[in-house]
Amino acid sequence: MLKTAVIGVGAMGRNHVRVYAEMPNVSLVGVADASPPAAEAVGQKFGVPAFTDIRDLLEETRPEAVSIAVPTALHEEAARMALEAGAHVLVEKPIAATLEQGERLIAMAAERERKLMVGHIVRFNPALQMLKQKLEAGELGRIFQIVCRRSGPFPARIRDVGVVVDLAPHDLDVMRFLTGSEPTRLYAEIERRVHTDHEDLLLGLVRFGNGVIGHLEINWLTPTKMREVLVLGERGMFRVDDLTQDLYFFENAETEGDLWGALQAIKGVSEGRMVRYAVARQEPLKLELQAFVEAVLNDRPVPVGGEDGLQALRLALMLIESGQKNEAVTV
Repeated sequence: MLKTAVIGVGAMGRNHVRVYAEMPNVSLVGVADASPPAAEAVGQKFGVPAFTDIRDLLEETRPEAVSIAVPTALHEEAARMALEAGAHVLVEKPIAATLEQGERLIAMAAERERKLMVGHIVRFNPALQMLKQKLEAGELGRIFQIVCRRSGPFPARIRDVGVVVDLAPHDLDVMRFLTGSEPTRLYAEIERRVHTDHEDLLLGLVRFGNGVIGHLEINWLTPTKMREVLVLGERGMFRVDDLTQDLYFFENAETEGDLWGALQAIKGVSEGRMVRYAVARQEPLKLELQAFVEAVLNDRPVPVGGEDGLQALRLALMLIESGQKNEAVTV
């Protein structure tokens, strides 16, 4: 049994508490939140001690692994205290508010030989995992383009960062995960339309080292949620609906075997069959926390480490820089 605790029991933190409470190889030992009513309500619901001071939680319950789900500005402080107490840490994305803070957390985790995982939950969507397997098996052939759309209404819970730092790390991480390549150049257009302090709209382009072009469409202005990943290649296009965990393949009917080279000059592409794959739907957060717990119990590397989280934050900040300067930024 792994002793776990959750620091920050807002919307996301409460879900961490719920999942830990359901896991057979985990003992949830406590929760902490700066809001006494929030901490007490969650503690009572799940029958665990509740604290308003992180130090009290760590000293009195001695957790072996901790989830950090506080506002981004507090990530470094909360994660540092957990690491100092000897706990392994899963910190919700982004890894920290700044690159320097993220680097310090990575160094501290390495120094203390503790695992540091970053909560890039989208990677654990079963449809996206299946897509990754199909891309690695070469079912799409060469990849040309990857498009990520992540839009919806403005979330009142977000005040400390804009849409780029809050959401773009998800899709930048997804692009790196699916392409197996690193960006070399980025360009962004950003706007602030409703959010009073930070940008709430991003259109971004990302050039990867292997030639794939990425396109990001992210905002807090769309009345309905959209979560979509498109991967275009020589044999057709895959589409993932992140909300429904559906995976589709739209075939280029003109590609049979190795005929692409000749046919692209004669016919281009044409519409072929559409396949909807059977995906075993599961809660991504449960898969993410299971991966974290198993990495700790079995002393294995975490699937999304601190360096992954730091790179996603670095690229998101570069998109903001590009949008502010109105010019492309070289990685």
